Amino acid sequence: MTITVLMVAEKPSLAASIAQHLSGGKMHSRRSALEVHEYDGSFLGRAAHYRMTSVIGHVLSIDFPAKFQNWDTTDPSTLFDAPTLKNESNPKAHVCRHLQSEAKGCDYLVLWLDCDREGENICFEVMDNTLRWMHKAQGQQVFRARFSAITAPEIRAAMNKLGEPNRNEALSVDARQELDLKVGVAFTRFQTRFFQGKYGNLDASVVSYGPCQTPTLNFCVERHQKIAAFQPEPFWVVRPHVSKGGQSITLEWARGRLFDVDVAQVFRKVVADGQVLKVTSVTEKEERRGRPHGLNTVELLKVASSALNMGPAHAMQIAERLYTSGYLSYPRTESTAYPPGFDFNEVLVAQRRHPTWGEYTSAIMANGFTAPKGGTDVGDHPPITPMVMATEHDLDTDSWRIYDYVVRHFLGSVSGDCVYRRTKASFSCAGESFTATGTHPLRPGFTAVMPWRALEGQALPTLTEGEGLPLQEVELYQGKTSAPDYLTESELISQMEKYGIGTDASIPVHINNICERNYVTVQSGRRVVPTELGITLVRGYQLIDPELCRPQVRSHVEVQIGMIAKGQADKDAVVAHALQQFRQKFLFFVAKVARMDALFEASFSPLASSGKPLSKCGKCKRYMKYISQRPSRLYCPTCEEVYPVPQGTAIKLYKGLACPLDEFELLLCSMSGPDGMTYPLCPYCYSNPPFEGIQKGGSEGSAGRGGMPCTLCPHPKCKHSMIRQGVSSCPECDDGTLVLDPVSAPKWRLDCNRCSFLIYLPAELHNAKLAKEHCQDCESKLLVLDWKKGKSPLQGAETEYTGCVVCDELLQPLCEVKHGRSYAKRPGRGGRRGRGRGRGRGRGRAKKGEDPRMSFRDF
Repeated sequence: MTITVLMVAEKPSLAASIAQHLSGGKMHSRRSALEVHEYDGSFLGRAAHYRMTSVIGHVLSIDFPAKFQNWDTTDPSTLFDAPTLKNESNPKAHVCRHLQSEAKGCDYLVLWLDCDREGENICFEVMDNTLRWMHKAQGQQVFRARFSAITAPEIRAAMNKLGEPNRNEALSVDARQELDLKVGVAFTRFQTRFFQGKYGNLDASVVSYGPCQTPTLNFCVERHQKIAAFQPEPFWVVRPHVSKGGQSITLEWARGRLFDVDVAQVFRKVVADGQVLKVTSVTEKEERRGRPHGLNTVELLKVASSALNMGPAHAMQIAERLYTSGYLSYPRTESTAYPPGFDFNEVLVAQRRHPTWGEYTSAIMANGFTAPKGGTDVGDHPPITPMVMATEHDLDTDSWRIYDYVVRHFLGSVSGDCVYRRTKASFSCAGESFTATGTHPLRPGFTAVMPWRALEGQALPTLTEGEGLPLQEVELYQGKTSAPDYLTESELISQMEKYGIGTDASIPVHINNICERNYVTVQSGRRVVPTELGITLVRGYQLIDPELCRPQVRSHVEVQIGMIAKGQADKDAVVAHALQQFRQKFLFFVAKVARMDALFEASFSPLASSGKPLSKCGKCKRYMKYISQRPSRLYCPTCEEVYPVPQGTAIKLYKGLACPLDEFELLLCSMSGPDGMTYPLCPYCYSNPPFEGIQKGGSEGSAGRGGMPCTLCPHPKCKHSMIRQGVSSCPECDDGTLVLDPVSAPKWRLDCNRCSFLIYLPAELHNAKLAKEHCQDCESKLLVLDWKKGKSPLQGAETEYTGCVVCDELLQPLCEVKHGRSYAKRPGRGGRRGRGRGRGRGRGRAKKGEDPRMSFRDF
């Protein structure tokens, strides 16, 4: 009897590559929610039918239950004890449903997730959505494939030595997720509500705290504080100028720098009176510059920033893309040493025909390469290694630059050391000692393929002991001590690695987060400069509880999480202990927040002096101010109330109209882009929905919370509400409604109030409005369309037409759908006819038995 084996990879592209290698190209593919590749083979010595599919990263994400989601009614201190749940990470992708469907009828499960802790965690998320739907089998039913590259030999080898998923590593990820969620959200909600309610020019959508993010910011601010506190001092150095054979010799004074100008001038005169610089000794020594270890993730990110001018997040994305395409081995690794038995020859053979370094590779192989020495094998994955040959024409610019460096680094690691001769000469003049150093390369070694690591400097001219060189000039050089520069991204990554802040995979995320939060900016030379907001936050933590921003606390937590991964500590005990510590710190921070507030008060403008008058408050009937800096919001100086508005939109007054429920003047929000929608909203209703059970939507407001614009309002009489302006259900999302954009002229359109689906109505319309009647076939609202004179497509040059945009055959070819496919087929009402009426009349027929709403596919 043939068994069925379900195999799951982390990304669709990986699933396709793995299936291709294992099936020898003899597979057929079909599309469900995600692609499924099927082929026949054998498994555990039995005939087997394989189904290979994938997820798209994490299947589930941790969050709080709905009762803890409201920022206004939930005390942040209660979040430390709040329960958590796991929801589907991307509900629109229907990954859970896809896994459950594909698992039906399967006997065994083989997991091809990335081989790191996050991958182990995803393994168990997949298991939660497959095992209950599979046949029960005796013995081991779940298998784990471990691999480091997407090549045929590596994949086949992994298939031949399947293991089991590691529950301890998965639990360590659960522990980190729960700690980061509870600690980060508690501090972030409190800080955001406290400071955004008082200051108008913070220019940050949330004032966030993160157990890794904040220590990362602290490194940048501490360097800024050192720069600000630095006081330059003048110094003087005696520099004799001599040469031999036309080559000048650079000398270093044994006394270094003097900080007293009078004393320095005395020494200069003494040396100048000596007139001759005597050679007291000359020594030569052969030295080596060691070839690099294997390349790990942190080193790649540092080089990408310092040498390639790429941010860590961008560099990591490129490396992962090269991995999924089969060009590189797994790019998230801490190891800098290769495991015993690694086949270096196979990697070199793949590169020896390369047009750039192929000749160098062949020379290495001919002369006998040596395996990289030193480094550390952490046991996760081998160092990042090129797997197949690629030329500059095969890759885009940034991908090629990353690939080029990885190959050169690998070739350098199996090359010889750079050997050179160092010559050191000592000199004396009037009792003062000087030295000069020169280098001369003997064998370039790895620097031949990594020229940026080549020796700098030049060889000294031939010197003999006792020889005298006449002084040409004695300079008294004056300089100033200089402050340290701001941290580069590369230096910041080194600090994070040193203190254990983040993992090789999350370091780019933490740096990207402090940039997006407007806590730092990346300036020329990829130097990370803290903003006023970032500096003020860290100074506040330093005043209240320095451990909140110092790296040692997070480093300690990471050690505990590592013990969970090794099975040496209980996950629940570690989480409970850490949460108890952070709860006490949170309560102390809340009690002493006035200390931080004093710093904010000195750096930022209060709400009362920010913004410009825009619309009237429904409570006091006085003008509210619109504050455009992030997060955009309205502030009523009289009521001292703050009203969030959608972020990233242009805000203006909507014809002086007012909400019939609360009398706040309506605003018109316009999203950017050629197809950006425009919709009205009431500032009060947006954050305080007047009807129970309203699901908030639209753009995020203050603190990342969505709101209820008029297009979601179910008020039966307000002419701006969804009830009065809605036309039909959206074909692209489950709960959206197509709403007429009242200010979209001359390009009249219908927008979904939940997603980006939109329909442009026929061109050259003078006006468009909703009729009172519904379509008899599909129950959508009819539209009254009025064309400009001489522009009408109607018979007899009629200008007005009333019809159904869903099923009217006259309107369908005149409309244009954007950001969508077609109406999904739904259990329908109605028959097979679309209807139009008025001056100019249209009738449309659908095929027999077909839902009339499906006719959107004709657009």
